[in-house]
Order: sequence, then structure tokens, then C-alpha cells
Amino acid sequence: MRLHRLVAALCLGVGVMAGKYSRELNEPKPSGGDGQTVEFRIAKLNQVWEKAKRMQLSPVRQAELHSDLKIQEKDELQWKKMKVEGLDETGEKEAQLRRNFNVILAKYGMDGKRDTRPLESNSLKDHDTKEGDMFDDPRLDKLWNKAKNSGKFSNEELTSLKREFQHHKDKVHEYNILMDTVSRTEEIHKNVISPLEGDAKEHVLQQKHTELKDKMRNLNQGFERLRKLSHEGFTEDSEFREPRVIELWEAAKRGNLSTDELDSLKEELRHFETKVEKHSHYQEQLELSHQKLRHVEALGDKDHIKKNQEKYNMLAEKTRDMGYKMKKHMQDLSNKISRQGLEHNEL
Repeated sequence: MRLHRLVAALCLGVGVMAGKYSRELNEPKPSGGDGQTVEFRIAKLNQVWEKAKRMQLSPVRQAELHSDLKIQEKDELQWKKMKVEGLDETGEKEAQLRRNFNVILAKYGMDGKRDTRPLESNSLKDHDTKEGDMFDDPRLDKLWNKAKNSGKFSNEELTSLKREFQHHKDKVHEYNILMDTVSRTEEIHKNVISPLEGDAKEHVLQQKHTELKDKMRNLNQGFERLRKLSHEGFTEDSEFREPRVIELWEAAKRGNLSTDELDSLKEELRHFETKVEKHSHYQEQLELSHQKLRHVEALGDKDHIKKNQEKYNMLAEKTRDMGYKMKKHMQDLSNKISRQGLEHNEL
């Protein structure tokens, strides 16, 4: 039992269990010990954010992490209310939040493990990376090279296709992280002594394995779409351009939505796609601003440094805010399509 509690505490980080959600840890504070504004209302999320800043992640990567942490914060505070109201008696939502937090740590290289999952987890990757390979998957690289050299795609279409390939690669990465998380949970499960605790853990594991199967099915469907696109090209009546929007639309068409619901969702997805494109534009501007700031800092002109630093800070804040709103909107759309209410959409 002691081993089980110790491992659970390590996995959760500071403050994730119900007993750790104290007013002292989670009420918003005006500033930290160094006088800086506290970014999040939950202590462990601030610890992750401070660690990320020390790691010097790229500006876009840091903004993405900030958005993911804001989503995690929203979900955890919502769970706190559920707990107070006596909901989540089975602990399923709590287990899901724990898993989501662990996925964030792994996604940004803060779980203490060397990130070899995209290359070594399961059979999705079974070759040595060669020069010219872009997507760490022999099937993706083969399809991409064939499409790129086919002459069927304009430069704009190739850019769109490349975004879809990159999105699929990211989805494979996320799947590998989740599978690794499940594997570690199974190791913890083996150390459980109490039969009652064992039953509870078994239920959580079954839920995670179901989610893994769903994600694998989605990966296979996504790859089939890429295969079809690579051979046939884009059609004139393609509804959307952004991979995440396309994925939501394909899921909606496979669901049980009525014609009127699909028409309404299509309109909402068009607005969402505009939001995704605007966010991508700000990400590009943030990266350019960061490069310019580094250049100006090397020249040593204090006035120019201050001016560029202010512009960079403004872009960073805007990109984070837009990233959070975009991911929150995507979460809401996914829930609407799946009709599963509060289910946490993937990061």
C-alpha cells in the first residue's frame, strides 16, 4: 500500500489528489515569492510552467504548453466542484485528469524520460530514419514523397497536404505517449494489494484500453484519408483545409447527427477553421518576433531591445490566449460530436 501511494503521488505531482486541493495551494495569488505574478490557480501547474521557462522551450512550444495548462486548470477546477457536490464517485474523472496531466508532462519532455516514444513505441515505426524522411513513419514518408513528385498538387495544395501529414504524425506521437502512460499505470496496478483497490484500478485500465483502441481506429482512418488524398488529390468540393477541422468533420459524418445538426455543425466548423488559421498566423509572427529580438539583443541597442521585447511579449500573450480559446472550442466541438459531455479532448 505504501508503494502504491508513493507512485501515485509521483505520477500526480503536487496537489492533484483531492486532499491536496487546499485553499492555500489553489486560491489565486497576486504574486509568487519572487514578486512575479502567479500564472495559474493550481500550484502544480505553476511548477510545470516555471520549469518550462527554465527549459527555454521555443516561443511557439511554450505558448502551446500554456494553452494546454489552461485547459488542464479549467478541467481540474471543474472537477473540484464535482467532487464537492458528491459527483465522480467512481473516480473516473479524477483518473482522466491525472492521465491528462501526465500526458502534458510527457508531451513537453518534463516527465524525466528521454523522448524516444515516437520512434520506439509499437509497430507504427519500424525502420531507421533516413535522410529526407520527414514524418518518422515509413508509410507516411512513402506517401508524402509520392504525392510531392506526382505533379497533381499545386504549391498551395502541397502546403495543405503537408499540414495534414504533420498533424497525423503528431497524433501518432500523442498515441504513443498515451500508450506509455497506460503501460506505467499497469505496472502500478501490479503492486496493488487490496482487492477493492485492485477492482477500481482494473476499471480504470479497461477505460484506458478502450480509449487506446478508439485512438488507434482514428489513426487508421486518418491514414486512409491521407492515402486517398495522395493518390487522388484534393477535390473541388473539399469542405475544409485545416487538419483538425477536417478530423472533426469526418467524425461528425460518421456519427449519428441529423442532417440539420450536420448543417449547423458545418457552419460552426467554418468559424472554428478561421480561428485555427488566425492562431497559426500568430504562431508564425511570434516565431519571427523571437528571431528578430535575438538579433537586436546581439546588437546591444537598448531602445531597440525594449521595443522588440514589448512586441514579443504582446504577441506571446496573444498567441497563448488564442491557443487556449481555440483548444477550448475544439474540446466543445468534440464533446458535441461525441455527445459525451465533459470528456477531455486530446491535447
